[in-house]
Amino acid sequence: MTDVTAIRACVFDAYGTLLNVHAPVARHAARLGSGAQMLSQTWRTKQLEYSWVRALSDRYRDFWALTEQALDYAMALHGVADPALRQDLLDAYRQLDAYPEVPDTLEALRAAGLTVAILSNGSPAMLSSAVRAADIESLLDATISVDELQIYKPHPRVYALAARRLGFTAEQIGFVSSNAWDVFGAHSFGFRTFWVNRTRQPAEYLAPERLDVIDDLAALPSRLGIA
Repeated sequence: MTDVTAIRACVFDAYGTLLNVHAPVARHAARLGSGAQMLSQTWRTKQLEYSWVRALSDRYRDFWALTEQALDYAMALHGVADPALRQDLLDAYRQLDAYPEVPDTLEALRAAGLTVAILSNGSPAMLSSAVRAADIESLLDATISVDELQIYKPHPRVYALAARRLGFTAEQIGFVSSNAWDVFGAHSFGFRTFWVNRTRQPAEYLAPERLDVIDDLAALPSRLGIA
């Protein structure tokens, strides 16, 4: 479990951790019918897969381009040929819903004197639109994109960028993500990590005894010793 006494900053993954990546399809589920959930899952899976392939092949394209490509693949795989729906889904992705507990959690951390930031694969334009739409912009001290490095998480350079930008050592940063691979990357770099396991997935990458697991972000302040 994590020793929280030295934590001075909380850094959050954005997509899937603060922001619900399945909200766009949920908004248009009636137009997709029974295949809506599978399409949404494929879209998300391919979005991440494309980021890893781009990183490993050293052929960077920003996350919005990958988001579009992943949706095109998902629609083709599931037999959805509807240009208007494609545009509506992409428009919705620019304005994702925050999970319900996010504002109160971020407010509690800021009130306790912690620096609060996002570290995301998202492009700067994507992130700017998303945090405004979710009404959490005022609750963040920094929003950091991998775009300036042109490499995706979980490359250690990305986590080093957050530490450098915020001015803290790795041990002073608590990193929070719903993605187990992201938690592994951050943990390997030296951050004190928290895995948001909303869907009760089995542990992977790290042994269970090395994981600090929370069901949702509402549990984070108490895990950090904040009343």
